[in-house]
Amino acid sequence: MSAVFLVFALLLDAVFGEPKWLWNRFLHPVVLMGRVVGFAEARLNHGTQQRLKGVAAMIVLGLGALALGWVIHVVPDGGVLEIIIAAILFAQRSLVQHVQAVGDALRLSLSGGRSAVSRIVGRDVAALDEAGVSRAAIESAAENLSDGVIAPAFWFLVGGLPTLVLYKIANTADSMIGHRTPQYEEFGWAAARFDDLLNLIPARLTALLIAVTHGYFDFRPILRDAPLHRSPNAGWPEAAMALVLGVALSGPRSYHGEMRDFPWIWGEGRRDAGPDNIDAACRALWRAWGGMLAFALFIAFF
Repeated sequence: MSAVFLVFALLLDAVFGEPKWLWNRFLHPVVLMGRVVGFAEARLNHGTQQRLKGVAAMIVLGLGALALGWVIHVVPDGGVLEIIIAAILFAQRSLVQHVQAVGDALRLSLSGGRSAVSRIVGRDVAALDEAGVSRAAIESAAENLSDGVIAPAFWFLVGGLPTLVLYKIANTADSMIGHRTPQYEEFGWAAARFDDLLNLIPARLTALLIAVTHGYFDFRPILRDAPLHRSPNAGWPEAAMALVLGVALSGPRSYHGEMRDFPWIWGEGRRDAGPDNIDAACRALWRAWGGMLAFALFIAFF
């Protein structure tokens, strides 16, 4: 039944997204997950043996997520509730809206584009030119397609709501504490490694969906460039997106005032990306989403 439920959840998210009127009144489940992770970090991330404490925290959070998902799953006639919760935990429509907002703002002014892209990336944006803003938006689109849509859908297919909730708590923890900083490097080690593990297959599936839905069946450029990325997983959807758009991604950028010389992904692509390329990335998001929907339909029927 997971495949059937997934089809409805994907469609529900695509139609309604994340309505502000609803989440201005109620606490979004991902926000609640973030508060739980923050509570664990505040209580445990001090003193000695921080890595061990981080491992323990992720075990407790993971088991709690599985238990919560299972309880909802066994509720009598809870199929509709599962579909609604799954749809809430997907982010296709909201992702497209946030990425498209960067392109729309950039057409009006560079400062507007910088402001819009600052809401979806963690790098320094003050010195970005139009191409830099565009690349940042496209990279965020590719990475978040994997983290926010394909990976949750994959884990929902694998184990239903319990594994979907498990994935979301791990991904939320990684985004909050999985950083290589003095504060989080030890305590957040388990969150980062667990998130890497859970995204191992979905990131590559995302790359496959992006490429195939654009008619690309020669995966050698993706296989060549994906390992250049600093992340073991993010390079795959980025490499596929760069290939289908013909745009060079990644490359040098600044984090916290420090310029970092990252290699280019699909370096032979154009480096003067603009709003039109952001539009193309948004279309690519919907094509890949359609590929995932078709995959779920195939499993549901066959």
